Amino acid sequence: MIKFGTGGWRAVIGEDFIKENINLVAAGILKLAREENKTDRPIIVGYDRRFLSENAARWVAEVLSAGGIEVWFLNRSAPTPLIMHTVMAEKLYFGIEITASHNPANYNGIKLIVEEGRDAPLETTARLEEIIEEITEVDSLDFDKAVNDGKIVYRKNPFNDFLDDIIALLDMNALRERGLRVLFDTMHGSGAYPLQVIFHTARCTIDTINLNRDAYFGGAMPAPTEETLVMLRNGVVKGAYDLGIAMDGDGDRLGVIDKSGRYINANEILCMLYYYLVKYKGWKGPVVRNLATTHMLDKIAESFGEKCYEVPVGFKYISSKIDEANAVLGGESSGGLTVRGHIHGKDSVYAASLFAEMVSVIGKSPAVIMDELEEMYGHYEMVEDNLHFAPSYKATIEKIVFEEKKLPEFIAEVERVNYEDGCKVYFTDGSFVICRFSGTEPLLRIFAESSTKEKALSYITAFRTFLNI
Repeated sequence: MIKFGTGGWRAVIGEDFIKENINLVAAGILKLAREENKTDRPIIVGYDRRFLSENAARWVAEVLSAGGIEVWFLNRSAPTPLIMHTVMAEKLYFGIEITASHNPANYNGIKLIVEEGRDAPLETTARLEEIIEEITEVDSLDFDKAVNDGKIVYRKNPFNDFLDDIIALLDMNALRERGLRVLFDTMHGSGAYPLQVIFHTARCTIDTINLNRDAYFGGAMPAPTEETLVMLRNGVVKGAYDLGIAMDGDGDRLGVIDKSGRYINANEILCMLYYYLVKYKGWKGPVVRNLATTHMLDKIAESFGEKCYEVPVGFKYISSKIDEANAVLGGESSGGLTVRGHIHGKDSVYAASLFAEMVSVIGKSPAVIMDELEEMYGHYEMVEDNLHFAPSYKATIEKIVFEEKKLPEFIAEVERVNYEDGCKVYFTDGSFVICRFSGTEPLLRIFAESSTKEKALSYITAFRTFLNI
């Protein structure tokens, strides 16, 4: 069974991520395009630096070209935001990125992007799954022959428009005047090139680590977390850099290290950028976060007479609400965000550049800026845990939590419970805990936020004990 989660279809290489299934997905997209009468525009196919990514991209292109759709192909790896930008800028119907984003190295996957450069909505991926189930035969052309026949076209430097659009949104003078020294951990991913170009254009000093392609990501998860950025932290402190920046494998999640070595988490990045855009750049509008993201954003928005909108997990919900509410910014605690006026998906190239602009304009380190925000809005501690369970136990969890709607005994008073996406418990003191099944891995994810780490951990412990996992 090929199933699309919040970040596309992801599977273990050699088990389900195999040529036969990759061809089935490509054939499904082809049939979907025909069904929606959207075959008169090319489909751009990109890929990250994971094992098998380029091969898989070629297999997808062979199937699409056999079906009569022109394919735009890239001659180098590219971050997901670039594919989204190209779909938007060129008014394409579809784009495809071969990636498993921040998943472990033994995973790969396929991300479908639709009109306006958006993540494919649930209705589209549900229909795609139905189509794939019906396919019994797949046609394909030889890749080199399709190139010679003009059915697969190498796209000439799509980075140009992507980079130019980001640079046009930045205060390049502020960046040039400040001249930040930045250490960039590319995490062996595909976001390295565009960020280097932007920072060099801004006259910043940018040095890199983990720039080489490594299908095992150095033995670590390709996600910019506090645990995975130890090398970056040490390098920033030892080299006296102003800033450390890291991106995940396909360039849509961001991590930051302060010059003191302090890890700046995704929630803090969101809060700082929203505050900066409203306070210093004079933007007007609300902010959007998902259910598992800090409530500090609510307090910041309220202080400016604005609203914070809460949506389910999945960036498509964030981008839709940004459009609907004309929000300034939207993001999630896992490290992805986008800003009004840019693409409709996560983009760490722009986010990292904007963060550097913020540091340059305000003239203070991220740690100092965040400390000042906490003085104004209070201290928020978020903790999370990924709980592994036997596949056979999933039905039991669903019955207890989502059908019978039973809850653990908590130390705080419950204000209300939301079952829109998982189970989110709001407490009267402003804390919350949410548990939900991962949309990309066989895990139960639990996030909790409170005024202290100990209190937040108690909510997670309560759920673990209650479910016996």
